[in-house]
Amino acid sequence: MELRADRFERQLASEPLRPAYLIAGTEPLIVQECADAVRAKARAEGYLEREVLEVSGREFDWNDLTMGVASLSLFATRRLFDLRLPSGKPDKDGSKAITDFCDNPAPDTILMITCQDWSKKHAGKWSEAIARIGHVVTVWPVKTSELNDWLDRRLRSRGLSAEPAAVQLLAERIEGNLLAAAQEVEKLALLAPGARLDAGRMEALVADSARYDVFKLVEASLAGESQRAVRMLRSLQLEGEQVPGLVPILAMELLKIASLARIAATGGNVANAMRDAHVWDTKQALYRRALEKHPASRWELFVAEAGRIDLIAKGRLGGDPWLALERLLVAMAQPKARVLLAG
Repeated sequence: MELRADRFERQLASEPLRPAYLIAGTEPLIVQECADAVRAKARAEGYLEREVLEVSGREFDWNDLTMGVASLSLFATRRLFDLRLPSGKPDKDGSKAITDFCDNPAPDTILMITCQDWSKKHAGKWSEAIARIGHVVTVWPVKTSELNDWLDRRLRSRGLSAEPAAVQLLAERIEGNLLAAAQEVEKLALLAPGARLDAGRMEALVADSARYDVFKLVEASLAGESQRAVRMLRSLQLEGEQVPGLVPILAMELLKIASLARIAATGGNVANAMRDAHVWDTKQALYRRALEKHPASRWELFVAEAGRIDLIAKGRLGGDPWLALERLLVAMAQPKARVLLAG
């Protein structure tokens, strides 16, 4: 059965544990919390042994799953296999291993697979097999129009309530960052337990989690959110930031992506390269989508442009460094962009 994430925990609480679960999507907080709910119920029902398997590239041996499921437990009669599949795309061997498990699930064994990327193109016989005996939980990003309702439910789940204006203020402060939102709600529950918050009290209690910084700026551009990136850049400028302080971090990220793009262009193992480059699991889906937007040659051009902007900012070349930086961010954000960088 396929379920939306916001219905999953209620469904989980109302039925016995199923042999298999697939929890997949690009919103790490919700994926994590759905998986935590499965783990908690499994522990409560006596699944005391948990084996974590990380699929980090072609070198992963799917026999580890097959043989692990087939082996006898040394410590408990009930086991949970916690399989992390960041890409959401098992290879041929992986698809077979998962399908074989679902065709003949081992007794007192649960297979839970979590993925950090998901779309219809990821689905296949393996996910259909999971849906037949368990649940496929799809985690879609919370839309801007849905964010206030999400925050309101989150507040209520922690014993709080808030007036619409207060919820809107919180939404503006966290700027779509659900991890930041979760942290703020937990803090509110500690500072004002059981309270009903109006806008004034919310303003006093909530830290400004939407403070713009260069890392968020780069992420917005890589995600294709050009208008948001421009807005963030202008906010940084108003806050007194200087271009020479922003460019090194941007250049570092561009160099990393350009290197990954070269590896992808030559048929190399991008998953391994991301791991070697210390790209966090939660950011790998973002990097993969960014790599699909431009060829390696264009990422090299972006690196060179960052260097040119640095020279402008230091007075060694003519031009407006803020305008040049804005153009670069927009070019990065646009798929197959043909934006003229130099102005």
